[in-house]
Amino acid sequence: MELENFERLVHKALTKIPQDLRSYLDNVDIVVEDWPDRNQLAGHIIEEDELLLGLYEGVPLTERGEYSMVLPDKITLFQKTIETICADNDEIIEQVRETVVHEVAHHFGIDDDRLEELGV
Repeated sequence: MELENFERLVHKALTKIPQDLRSYLDNVDIVVEDWPDRNQLAGHIIEEDELLLGLYEGVPLTERGEYSMVLPDKITLFQKTIETICADNDEIIEQVRETVVHEVAHHFGIDDDRLEELGV
């Protein structure tokens, strides 16, 4: 898939998040990269058969104290990783949506265990 089309899917997934929640993403960069690099993989427990689809890097809203004059938090979606696990464009669309929701949830302080409980 062309990068531009993939980025449109990311943007569409973001617009599906309710505006009152989206407003809390004002200092969050959302980017697309092909694959995670070593630094992005470091410190993440990933099973041998798993791939990193997305990554939230920052301080979750629930853990912030004084938080001004800082670089934006960052959500990265890994296009080639997502494409690798999807059989067709419909699966890519759904996986992008799920990955965006998952990483935005981390920004709100929701960890992987809780996301699994919620079915996300």
